[in-house]
Amino acid sequence: MQLVTPGIGLLFWMLVSFSIVLVILKKFAWQPILKVIKDREDSIQHSLDAAKRVKEEMAQLQQDNERILAEARKEREGILKEARDAKARILAEAKEKATEESHKLLESARSLIASEKAAAVKEIRNQVVSLSVEIAQKVLQEQLKGSSAQQQLAEKFVKDLPLN
Repeated sequence: MQLVTPGIGLLFWMLVSFSIVLVILKKFAWQPILKVIKDREDSIQHSLDAAKRVKEEMAQLQQDNERILAEARKEREGILKEARDAKARILAEAKEKATEESHKLLESARSLIASEKAAAVKEIRNQVVSLSVEIAQKVLQEQLKGSSAQQQLAEKFVKDLPLN
């Protein structure tokens, strides 16, 4: 039974050696171990805080990106609307100018046609008058070859003259 119940001397020396080992460990091992554990805990906490900050920054950046995209969409829509309005305005102005030009050309053509028509009518009248005079001259020359015919024509003209 000696193995089951240790002696007082053995217990004393075990207690002394355990206390020495405990003091040595406390002085040289536990302080550095606790320091390393505390540093590790601080490092982990710092990493968690940094991750939380990064997550918040990412959320903020995402909100900013969405806001910027929304503004860009609004601006794009505004530019497209402005371009459509400019297109419509330019088309309307071009149509108006084309209409005015066509009216001017039409009026110019009409006035040109009228002046050409008047010139043609005047030319035809001049030619008709000239031909009529020539025909009348030739007819009269043929009819008035004799002096009695000339006498009769002169009397006829004198009768037709109005006497006032």
